[in-house]
Amino acid sequence: QVQLVESGGGLVQPGGSLRLSCAASASFSSINAMGWYRQSPGKQRELVATFIGGTTKYADSVKGRFTISRDSAKNTVYLQMNSLKPEDTAVYYCNALVITSMYWGQGTQVTVSS
Repeated sequence: QVQLVESGGGLVQPGGSLRLSCAASASFSSINAMGWYRQSPGKQRELVATFIGGTTKYADSVKGRFTISRDSAKNTVYLQMNSLKPEDTAVYYCNALVITSMYWGQGTQVTVSS
């Protein structure tokens, strides 16, 4: 079992920035992939950014604006979100894949509005 604890969501104006954090209860050496998904009302959950296989992957809609990073000493993954747009409004979920088991955080709300 891997527990994921997210923090950092909130309300921000368009063009603003937020940083999300996700702390895992397991070491990165035991995690095959870890990153962020988001879900807006009435839409399917979608990949935002993730570490997988030693590389990073981003959704086209966030490339150049969002950056995923990690601190192995803290077992923590971050999502720096810049130039936020209203369409980025969603619940953001941290995700970890361990072999074939998928784990999710509780979600953190990000609202981009003036």
